[in-house]
Amino acid sequence: MAGTSVDSRRSRRGRASAHEGEVCSLSILKLAVIPGDGVGKEVIPEGLRVLRRAGEVTGRFSIEAQEFPWSCEYYTQTGRMMPEDALDRLSDSDAVYLGAVGYPGVPDHVSLWGLLLPIRQGFDQYVNLRPCQVLDGIPSPLRDKGSREVDILCIRENTEGEYAGLGGRFHIGRPEESAVQTSMFTRRGVDRIVRYAFDRARERRRILASATKSNALQYTAVMWDEIVAEVAIDYPDITWTSYHADALAARMVTAPETLDVIVGSNLFGDILTDLGGALQGSLGLPASANLNPERLHPSMFEPVHGSAPGRAGQGTANPMAAVWAGALLLDHLGEKEASTLVMDALREVAKRGPRTRDLGGAATTVEVGEAIAVALAGSAGSPATGRRGGR
Repeated sequence: MAGTSVDSRRSRRGRASAHEGEVCSLSILKLAVIPGDGVGKEVIPEGLRVLRRAGEVTGRFSIEAQEFPWSCEYYTQTGRMMPEDALDRLSDSDAVYLGAVGYPGVPDHVSLWGLLLPIRQGFDQYVNLRPCQVLDGIPSPLRDKGSREVDILCIRENTEGEYAGLGGRFHIGRPEESAVQTSMFTRRGVDRIVRYAFDRARERRRILASATKSNALQYTAVMWDEIVAEVAIDYPDITWTSYHADALAARMVTAPETLDVIVGSNLFGDILTDLGGALQGSLGLPASANLNPERLHPSMFEPVHGSAPGRAGQGTANPMAAVWAGALLLDHLGEKEASTLVMDALREVAKRGPRTRDLGGAATTVEVGEAIAVALAGSAGSPATGRRGGR
């Protein structure tokens, strides 16, 4: 895989322009866009609309998007989810912006191992970051729990663990058929995800929950627990608790206000983050960031929802998760102001509407995307100037 240095990616951020006697540097954010299948093709354009508006409003960046057709449909035509040189073609981008993959007749493990996991593992995107936050105006299925009670940051190890891909099937189709799936936990892998989680806890309420199952998994989970305890010594200001994953799932439902940052292995994190998404009130809301924190490789951002092939083409998919993923993308690339403006606009539309069908409304995908873009411009000053201030 051809690598691209951080410096070479940053070199695109050099087009200067004068504004009222002040020299301003306009960044060019190069995004590799993979709309994927189904409603992914409908929500990603709305996410890009909002990202471009954020660049115009702040006057800090423009978006250069290169679209790739890789998807399950692509698989049905070529026998591959993406070409062999896919990572080389993505490596020069600042970030990957993904829609959704899934198509009738293509098994889920084919799409996962043919596209998502090769990108996550190939680009060492070892952090999967999932905000679980209820937005005002969108009720949670939890009674009397709103934005103050449900605000959890889930951090999942994203490149090894239970999804390492080790194992095999034997004597297929025979009575003695068997299958083996082996987890792989490394000290380096656990240490870095746990340290990342402790660092994020320092930015929030300084409370960390570690998901484990060391009563039953006497090797991998016990090593996980030991490393968490070792790392915690370096963070004496963080209150941390180790929970069995099933007990932690129950706590997310019964007492979410007691949780702040959750860290877990690939499998436990996968399950707990989807539970967290359900607590938000709609699968049209949760967003995901697959991060290489050191920015040695591009990171990938995506809505969590699937491709919903049965709803594709109707123009009613909720674009909020794609927009939220875009806010995570901007934050990761250092565009903090723009990320905040996107989230403020998203919260405004969540509170006042319009809403798509999954949230009890009748608005289209485009109408909601337009509303977020308008709210973003309105919250940051005059749309006519498109600026809040010089850089």
